[in-house]
Amino acid sequence: MCTISEWFWWDRLWLPFNLTWTDLEDKDGRVYGKVSDLYITLPYSMGFLIIRYIFERFVATPLAAFLGLREKTKQNVEYNAILEHYYASRSKTPGKVDITGLSKKCGWSSRHMERWFRRRRNQERPGVLKKFREKPWFYNLREVWTAYPKQSILESQYWYYILEMSFYWSLLLSITFDVKRKDFKEQIIHHLATLTLLAFSWCANYIRVGTLVMLVHDSSDVFLESAKVLNYAKWEKTCNSLFALFAVVFMVTRLIIFPFWIIHCTWVYPPDHYPVFFGYYFFNAMLGILLMLHIFWAYLIVSMLKKLLFGSVSSDWICHKLPSKSLS
Repeated sequence: MCTISEWFWWDRLWLPFNLTWTDLEDKDGRVYGKVSDLYITLPYSMGFLIIRYIFERFVATPLAAFLGLREKTKQNVEYNAILEHYYASRSKTPGKVDITGLSKKCGWSSRHMERWFRRRRNQERPGVLKKFREKPWFYNLREVWTAYPKQSILESQYWYYILEMSFYWSLLLSITFDVKRKDFKEQIIHHLATLTLLAFSWCANYIRVGTLVMLVHDSSDVFLESAKVLNYAKWEKTCNSLFALFAVVFMVTRLIIFPFWIIHCTWVYPPDHYPVFFGYYFFNAMLGILLMLHIFWAYLIVSMLKKLLFGSVSSDWICHKLPSKSLS
């Protein structure tokens, strides 16, 4: 284990040439991020889960009742071992050929079979209450790398990182009991990539650019969550306006600012200050993964916005299809 640890924390992997971890020890009034600082994010994530439970139970539920939201009664499907196994292991939306084959196995009509699968899918959809509860280098990017890595961490940056990582840990831990949405796999990839990016940027003292990445990703969240809440409260026009605003902010921050400012800053400027190293390629590769996820979600958002503007769907459908927490 000692050998593995020494190899993993080898200076040449994570730091520029001629720099070692001893150069990032607190001295001369400078304070640097330490790996041990991140341990607190796990208990903090537990705190986020507790806060979420209290909010859903004692704030969101009474507020939903005040706004007149009511759960719709769902029809539970009769249990059938053959269909449950097919539903869990094969497909939730079987084709006509599969419907015919299953009909023969179960002795049901094709219409009865289609109804079973439709109601079974509806059982897994979150109820309306569930969804209602769910929530100088700063301006000149060249200055991000000035004097790197000997850049002291600010207290505001420390708490931003700790709370952000704690929040993403809580999201990752809550995935097991949250409703599984269409972008479940993308959520997992996104949360793991985000936590890896945050941890690496903290340890390698990429604090400045890490702060900018978080700000870019957090900026559109308020519009998305507000649109969802207003949709469940049946404020359709306001919901549609906020969704359109969210789409604009998302496209600008994730598809313009993120690749052409942030990734440009992390890819083009660092070689002017030090020879490239493994951490340089690793960090940019993780940013590239996030960018690909942004393109995937942008396609979904544009499709929804197009259908909304041309009147082919209601805001209820859009809210059900909205990308979930992984958009964060």
